Amino acid sequence: MKLYFKVFRAPYNYTNLAVYKTFFIILFIVLVISTLSAFTIYFTGLSKDENIHFRRIELNVHKAPQVEVASSIILKKRNVNCTHWDCFNIYKCGHTGHDRITVYVYPIKKYVSRDGIPAAPLFSKEYFDLIKAILNSKYYTVNPNEACIFVSTIDTLNQDKININVTSAALHSLPFWNGGANHIIFNMLLGSSSDLSTVIDLDVGNAIIAGAGFDTYSFRKNFDISIPLFSPVAKLAEQDDTSQQRSWFIASSQLGIDPYYLDELQKLSYQHDNLFLILDACHNHNYTSRCEINSGKLYPYPEILRESTFCLIFRGERMGQFALLEAMAANCIPVIVMNDVVMPFNSVIDWKRAAFFVMEDYLNTLVNVLKKTSDKRIIKMRENIKFLYDSYFSSMEKIALTTLDIMQDRIYSHWSKMYDDWNLPFTQRMKNPLFLPHTAPKSHGFTAVILTYDRVESLFTLIRRISKVPSLMKILVIWNNQGKHPPPLSEFPKISKPVKIIRTRANKLSNRFFPYKEIETEAILHIDDDIVMLTADELEFGYEVWREFPDRIVGFPSRTHIWDNVTRSWKYESEWTNEISMVLTGAAFLHKYWSYMYSKKLTPEIKDWVDENMNCEDIAMNFLVANATNQPPIKVTPRKKFKCPECTNNEMLSADMGHMIERSQCVDRFAKIFGRMPLQSVEFRADPVLFKDPFPEKLKRFNDIGSL
Repeated sequence: MKLYFKVFRAPYNYTNLAVYKTFFIILFIVLVISTLSAFTIYFTGLSKDENIHFRRIELNVHKAPQVEVASSIILKKRNVNCTHWDCFNIYKCGHTGHDRITVYVYPIKKYVSRDGIPAAPLFSKEYFDLIKAILNSKYYTVNPNEACIFVSTIDTLNQDKININVTSAALHSLPFWNGGANHIIFNMLLGSSSDLSTVIDLDVGNAIIAGAGFDTYSFRKNFDISIPLFSPVAKLAEQDDTSQQRSWFIASSQLGIDPYYLDELQKLSYQHDNLFLILDACHNHNYTSRCEINSGKLYPYPEILRESTFCLIFRGERMGQFALLEAMAANCIPVIVMNDVVMPFNSVIDWKRAAFFVMEDYLNTLVNVLKKTSDKRIIKMRENIKFLYDSYFSSMEKIALTTLDIMQDRIYSHWSKMYDDWNLPFTQRMKNPLFLPHTAPKSHGFTAVILTYDRVESLFTLIRRISKVPSLMKILVIWNNQGKHPPPLSEFPKISKPVKIIRTRANKLSNRFFPYKEIETEAILHIDDDIVMLTADELEFGYEVWREFPDRIVGFPSRTHIWDNVTRSWKYESEWTNEISMVLTGAAFLHKYWSYMYSKKLTPEIKDWVDENMNCEDIAMNFLVANATNQPPIKVTPRKKFKCPECTNNEMLSADMGHMIERSQCVDRFAKIFGRMPLQSVEFRADPVLFKDPFPEKLKRFNDIGSL
């Protein structure tokens, strides 16, 4: 019997589909119209003055509208008790989705009193450059509602040119003033010529003052920001050479210094012939010229500062002095003769690296103090001065951006720059060129690379020992003897880790650092075939330490370098000191990146010398790593003896009496080739937790740690 099935399909209702489409189209149109209406109502509700805040301001003073403010207000003193935690509203920051401050700059307006008295001039060139730098910075925002910091376009740099009452009233009239909270007031010349105030006299409420005249009494630490007094003529003194010999030891070129200081300087100059150059204004006064106070000889200024080693900076009517930047531009080491001065950007700059400080009452000790400065330190201080000047002081733009960078670090302290970032050139900073995580994964383990020539028994002993290290992944034996075949793998110790033998084409010490394709781990244990005294616990602990410092040399035998004043050269030192600057690669962990750098990027002059003399490849590697990272190596465990009990003295390379002399020659030679001494000395050693404490062994992770 056959069964037949017939499928019936309901007729499709095209009418319902058309109704649905029409409904959704009408709904979409209604939503669009409603949204547009809401925006129209919102923006219509904004006044013309409010709407302008959402546009980038124009730096055109001729189009600035005039605004009338009160002729006078009741001036209040600034809040001297302000700190970052009570006068600054931190909650206004962080509304933009990124960890960066946002700075709003008010539109330019001409503020005048009801009597027609202007608040301040529009604009000095310096303030124009400052505002322009902020507008072009990464911190600028056009939206005041998302701003973290506010900056006024009222030029307050020079108090002599502003009306205190009208300017204070103009500040209070700013729409987001709020008692000055989160506002920065920039000022360089404070007080009038007859007033020795160290802070601007404006009624600034809770505003931050970025000023150039603070002393320790008026400066609100971690709230105000000390900035330099910018000198437009400093560029005339700019000097690139930091090592040249200079004609004058000490120069005083500042105008209007106290007669007492001038008398003291003249007394010192009589006692120390040809050390001092004391300059003052000429009869036909011109700021770009100075005359010697006794002979009247004319010198171009500030160019003459290039001929001076030390430049004196005295207290004047104001703490801030043009002479500071003019001296720095000439790489002349500033000698600050001011009590209680707050140096520019003092919260981030270590001024002891670039300047000397002499108490005002001890000016008579000036020569004795400066004479003790070595030529080497003078050159180093000049280099520091040049870096600071070029980075933070050479223009109003850099002064403005440095001020904002300090605020950025203060508000987002978890992202703040470190000491080295502020005070050292990029080439000298501690840095990790590997871009690795802070801690390398333990599961990857390490590869042991053993350089050997003919010590088979010692080699086999070493393989048996390191095979017990849990994190070992592979052993690579670099056979450096071209005249003899290595033992077959069948004769090698039977261990659970793979062993690979690589025969080299030439007997070179540099073969140990070749980036062999067989190395599949990030970490490499470079170890000599005679280092058989290290325990499995010591090696495992060394690997654990390397995981935390993957860019460094981490190992066991340590050495240091010293400067020999007799031979005027660097010397290799292997005494048992606590200060180290090298970890020898006879037993050390390194990232495989350094093998590539040594083989491919290290100057051939060093590699060829190492291979020809069969020495110093470990010193060369220490120079290479230290030069790239500016960091010292890490020594692990207290062990200092590294002797091969199975080897006789005549088999050991280091038994040669000339070995230490040759090693010293290496250190001195490499320093000259690198153009500097990159090795960093440190008193530091990594030991396992509890390893010396009287706890049961089961509570300790590493028990078998050797003694000295």
